[in-house]
Formats: sequence, C-alpha cells, structure tokens
Amino acid sequence: MAAGASELTRLVDRFDDITVRDLAWLLFAPDLLREGDATLAHPFASQAERDATLAWLKALDASPQSLHEHTRNPRFTRLGIYAESLLRYFLAGGPAARLIAANVPLRLQRRTIGECDFLLETANDVRLHWELAVKFYLHIGNGDASRAARLSDYVGPNLQDRFDLKHARLVTHQLALTSRAEFAALGFEGPWRAQLFIKGRLFYHGLAGERIDAAPELGANHLRGWWLTASEWREARARASGDERAWVVQPRMAWLASRRLDASDAESLIAESDDIRTRLETTASPTMIAAYLRDDAGNWTEESRGFIVPDDWPERARAFAASAP
Repeated sequence: MAAGASELTRLVDRFDDITVRDLAWLLFAPDLLREGDATLAHPFASQAERDATLAWLKALDASPQSLHEHTRNPRFTRLGIYAESLLRYFLAGGPAARLIAANVPLRLQRRTIGECDFLLETANDVRLHWELAVKFYLHIGNGDASRAARLSDYVGPNLQDRFDLKHARLVTHQLALTSRAEFAALGFEGPWRAQLFIKGRLFYHGLAGERIDAAPELGANHLRGWWLTASEWREARARASGDERAWVVQPRMAWLASRRLDASDAESLIAESDDIRTRLETTASPTMIAAYLRDDAGNWTEESRGFIVPDDWPERARAFAASAP
C-alpha cells in the first residue's frame, strides 16, 4: 500500500514535525523494487492498519517528544541507522505489526556472520524477518539508448556502492539469515518469512530527469530526482535569469522526507543563493540540493531534488558501472 510520488507528498505534508515527516516518508514511500523481484515488506496488513497508522502519526505530530528522544541520538550519524531507529519506533509502538527483536546478531565460532534487522509478528500471527535498506543511486548510462538499463547502471554518488551489488547482498545473504542453523539456535520460534523493506530515490541525468526504460527489477513508481555536472549546472543557472527558487544544500540526514521553509529561512537562502551557486559550480564531490518555490499563500515547498557532481564524475561512474559482470 505504498503511495505514488504525488500521494506521498500529500501524506507527508499533513505533518509539521520533521521527524514525524521522515517516519511517514519511510512508511508510505514507494518501494524501489517491483513486486515479485523479491518478497517486499508491507508496513500495513490491511486498510484498517493503514488508516490507524495515519491517525497514530497525527497524534505523534502533536506530541513528538518520545520520537525525538528515540531517534536524535548523537551516535546516529549515518542515514541508515537513523532510518532503522524510525522503523523500530513504529514497530515497537505503532498500531500495526509487533516488534519481537531488532538487530539480532548471528555468530559462528565467535565471528559475526550477519545481523537480522527486524523480527516481528503481524496481527494474524505471521512471523516476519525484515531487512531494511534506504538507498540513493544515480543512473549512469553508457550512451547506448537502445540498451535497457541494468541495476549496475545505478551507482552511489561517491562510487562506493552499486545497486546490483546491494541487491545481491540483500537477497542472497541478508534474507537468508533466518533460515540458517545459527539463527535457529537463538530460540526464536518460527517459521519466519523474510522480506525486503527497501526505500529511496533514483536520480536521472538532466533537470527534467532523463526518461529511460528503467531496469526491470525496479518499481514502476519509484521516486525520481535529477543530476547535473558542475558545468551543466553553471550553464543551466546562466539561462535561468530571474529564477526565484531557493536552492538548498541537503545534508545527508535530510535526504528522506521533503522539507518546508518558513519565510525567514527562505529569504536568507535567497540572499545567499549566489554564493551557493558558485560553490556548486566547483564542487569536488557529489552534493544533493533541493529547489524550493513559493506558493500563493507565501509558503515555500520543495519542488525537486538533485545532485551536482564534478565534471569528471560521469566518466568514473561509467567505469564503475561497466565493471559489473
């Protein structure tokens, strides 16, 4: 019961607290993978659970202190750990499945061989093993428009991760953990149904977000963004005279739900826009940015997200993608 992009925006925008918005995004964002590629996790077993979750989030939005205490740990400096803390909070206290255990390590001869992200039980007494992944990849083609995209064409911004490698690891190793003898020895009574909880956003070349035939493993409604090289960004800015957008550099911990700006924040960002644009034109590493527009009511809402990458990034990214078998 994941939402499409426009419905997701409407769902998230009903909440004011940013941590609640991030949790709503995690629960309702469309899956990166298509149904059938692997068994995908669904946060809600029924429409009633979905409706109850929205009511629960509304109450949480009015009093989010416990969520803040749970997630705003100084040790949570990685986006994946932050996302895990959000999902753990929901499973521990939300109106859907019940959390049994989280981050369960498996060891063989004192060596850790894996860790089960979440063990939970549904209202229908089905025991589930969820593996969570929140990923952001940029699509890099090889210039051959006739070739269908492959998972290996989706690479991490810093070229240290690739979608085909992550997918293989999740399916062949992580999902298999609850079927191993080492897990059975822990005493968690099964049987266990292993599922992927995989969210994120994929970025395509060009401000309009290049429209290609996505890799067949991908969900049809996956969230999209764009990417440009620093030179392309400079040229785009030169053509966009009178642009009244506010451009914001998105820190990694702000990569989940869309943000909103109040008037004072937007005014200061617009005043600094020339400096922001200049820094991005000479960026030494991929940088996520968001564009905000002012609506008729004077509110600033996020229009799109994208990456500005160094000019030599596409060549390095193609080489990284081409190293796939």
